[in-house]
Amino acid sequence: MGGGGGSMESGEPEFQIAPMIDCLLVLLIFFMSITTAEVLQLDKDIQLPAAPEAKKKEKSKMAEGALNVKWNPKTQKGEINFEGKPYDDVSSLVEVLKVKKANAPDYRIIIRGDRRLPAVEIQRTMSVLGEAGMDDLAFSALNQ
Repeated sequence: MGGGGGSMESGEPEFQIAPMIDCLLVLLIFFMSITTAEVLQLDKDIQLPAAPEAKKKEKSKMAEGALNVKWNPKTQKGEINFEGKPYDDVSSLVEVLKVKKANAPDYRIIIRGDRRLPAVEIQRTMSVLGEAGMDDLAFSALNQ
């Protein structure tokens, strides 16, 4: 009877750590898999404008995508990023958005515009969305 740590013969129950680790890993994988694509599309460099009357986003099952528009002070231009991909050429973005709209007629675009952006850049973004036929738009803002 060589001793291991706390066998049943000595009267003390043995604590099994392996099943506990298995459960924790399953939970970790579960929570990683349910992370929405919207969270992955957030750009930490964008400073959202403050809007005291902003309403919290309602949960919906409709398809949506985040369009990040941020100001680059070095080039003095706005940069458009959609689904993690930067678009210097807006005509290619228009084509991507047309496909999204064709696949899901109720597709919504959430515009995450940097508060440092000049109004001209927001107008340019709106023109691109209009050219793509997007009609369900929302602006992201902080309600502070």
